[in-house]
Amino acid sequence: MAAKIIDGKSLAAKFKEDTKKEIEQLKERYKVVPVLTAIQVGENPASRVYVKSQKKSCEEVGINYQLHELPEATSDEELLRFVEKLNTDDKVTGIILEMPLPQKINARLVQMAITPTKDVEGMNPSNMGMLVYGNPRLAPCTALAAMELLKSTGVDIKGKEVTVVGHSEIVGKPITLFLLSSVLESATPTVCHIATRDLASHTRNAEILIVAVGKAGLIKGDMIKDGAIIIDVGINRVPVLDEKGNPVVDSEGKRTMKIVGDVVFEEGVEKASYITPVPGGVGPLTVVMLLRNTVTAYKWQMEKKK
Repeated sequence: MAAKIIDGKSLAAKFKEDTKKEIEQLKERYKVVPVLTAIQVGENPASRVYVKSQKKSCEEVGINYQLHELPEATSDEELLRFVEKLNTDDKVTGIILEMPLPQKINARLVQMAITPTKDVEGMNPSNMGMLVYGNPRLAPCTALAAMELLKSTGVDIKGKEVTVVGHSEIVGKPITLFLLSSVLESATPTVCHIATRDLASHTRNAEILIVAVGKAGLIKGDMIKDGAIIIDVGINRVPVLDEKGNPVVDSEGKRTMKIVGDVVFEEGVEKASYITPVPGGVGPLTVVMLLRNTVTAYKWQMEKKK
C-alpha cells in the first residue's frame, strides 16, 4: 500500500493563519509592529528567490520585512559592524543573514555575532546551547519544519529507531537534539554522514528516516524499512529525462529541470507509511518557521522590556 503524503503546504497554511492571528493580538497589546530584517551581501539569484518568498510571507501575516543589500566587496569587519547596529536597534525584531555569503566572509563568525534574542535562524551558540538543554526558544527553521511534519503524523516517537542522514548545523544536528529533548519520551537516533561506512545498514533499520544531504537519489527503495516514516529535507535541481534516459531540452536547447529530494520518491512511496514530497514537504514549512521564530523573538524582547 502506498504511503500517506505528508502535505507541507496545507500544514504551512494552517501555521501561517495561526501566526497571523497571534501577531494581531500582540500588536494590539504592545502597539509595536514586529520587524524582520534581512541582510544580503552581493548578488545571488537563488537568494533572491528566497528573499521574495520571505517578504511575501511576512506581508501575509503582518510582519514588516526589510532587506539591506550590501556590496559584494563588504568585508567581515564592515558586516559585523552592520550587524551590531541592527542588534542595538530597538525597532528590529529579527535578523536573518541571507546565504550564500561571498567566500571571503566568515559566515559562522557573523551568525555568532547576531544577538540571541534577534537570532531568528537559531544559529547563535547561545540558542544552539539551549537545544542541548532541551529548552530552545529560537532554533534552526528547517529542523523545526522537519519536526513539525513528523509530529503531524501523530506517531509517538518514544523509543523509535530514527536514522538521520546528514549532520549539518541547520538540520541534522538540531533534529537529533530535538529527538533527544525529552527525558522519558525521546527517540533512539542514529546519525549518518559522509564518513558512515555502510549507510544502507542504518537506513534499513530506521522506523523514522530523516534525510538532509542534498544528493538526489541517495536513498533508494531497497534502503528503506517497510512502514517507515520518511522526512526528505533534500532539495536538488536535476534534469528531466525522456524514456531513453536522455535530457529533455526546450525550444532554445536548454535542459528542462525539476526539483527532487534525496529519496527516490517513486520507490520510497511504495515502502513507507508516511513520506514528505519534494517540493511541497519541508520547504513550505521552513519559511513559516522563520515567521514563528520572529514572533518568538518579538515576545522575548517585549518580556525583557517589562
